[in-house]
This record gives sequence, structure tokens and C-alpha cells, in this order.
Amino acid sequence: MRSTRPLRDTHPEFLVIEWPTFREYRVENWRLARDGSGRIIRGAVTWTWLDLCLPLFISFLWPKLRGNSTALASIGVALSVFAWSRCNQVLYESVLVFPTLGIQLESHRGHPSLGSLFVSRRFIHVSCLEDFVIHEGLRRWNVRYFLAAIKRSNNGSISFHVAFENILPYFPVLLEVYTAVQGSIFPQQPRDSTEIP
Repeated sequence: MRSTRPLRDTHPEFLVIEWPTFREYRVENWRLARDGSGRIIRGAVTWTWLDLCLPLFISFLWPKLRGNSTALASIGVALSVFAWSRCNQVLYESVLVFPTLGIQLESHRGHPSLGSLFVSRRFIHVSCLEDFVIHEGLRRWNVRYFLAAIKRSNNGSISFHVAFENILPYFPVLLEVYTAVQGSIFPQQPRDSTEIP
């Protein structure tokens, strides 16, 4: 296994991991500030002041609410939602390229201190993969580029699967992944010299 950061100066959150039979193109959920300061902007929150104040707040409320089962149930629900929101953050997303088999799109969720707890995977076989494209779309008032795998099912219907759908990295990262997937999955056939271009 060999890992590199091909865009180290501008997009260090982008990582390429080369395994013997496949490559993983990973985008972690943090980025550098666009103002050139080198400041890191994190997409996943580790610990905040609210995490520290929550046990203190509950310890003050506990003696007053100990006999009230409705209040205790609502506190339990609130704590469950809070824990779920902390442990369901997107840590990183990946595109795995298996040259003879297809591509796999992954999203890893969890807490930054605990690591990946939940993983969602979508595999698209090379026989169903029509194309892998860079497209643009609107997000609020911004035009954002995104990668999409175009899949044709057995009955002929076409579906789009967006890579890095939660993080939406910037164009240079998308271009690196796009060229790698196009070169691995859709290699250019050498043209015959007698063909007219």
C-alpha cells in the first residue's frame, strides 16, 4: 500500500491510496481556507464547549427531574439525538477504482475521535457503467462541480450516482479523480492510422 497527496499545496485533504489490485481516491472532510492563510476548516466537529457543558447541565437537572418519567424520557431522547448527530458526521468519502471490475463509491461516517462507525457503499460494475463525468450544478447561489457515475440497469433505465456527494470537493480534486477513472476504466483504444479523424 502506498499513499500520496498529489495536490499537497492546494488541496491536502485529497489522498490517493494505491493497493495491489485497486486505487482509492479519498477526500477527507476538511480543507484549507481559501484566503491563503493556511488555516484548516474542519467539516467534522470533534469536541466543543457544548459537549463539556452538557454533563454539567444534566447533573443540575437530575435531582429536580428524578421522579418525572416524562422529563427523563425527553432528556434521554435529546441525548440520543445529540449522540447520533456527533457520531453521524461524514469523515471522508472515497472512489475505489477496480480496473477490470468497476468502481465503488463510499461514505464513511462517525466521530473524528472514534473513527469510522458507519459506511455506505455503492458498487457499479464495469458492464453497467456508461460513463464517469464531471458535471456542474447549483447549490444555493453557487455553481458547484461534481463527479457522477452514469449507470445503465438491465432494463435500460439510466441512473446517476454522485461521488463525494456530501463533501463536494473543488474542481482540481475532481479533475484528478476523473482522469484516473477514465484512464483505468475507459482506456483509449489506439486509433488505426488509416482512420480519418
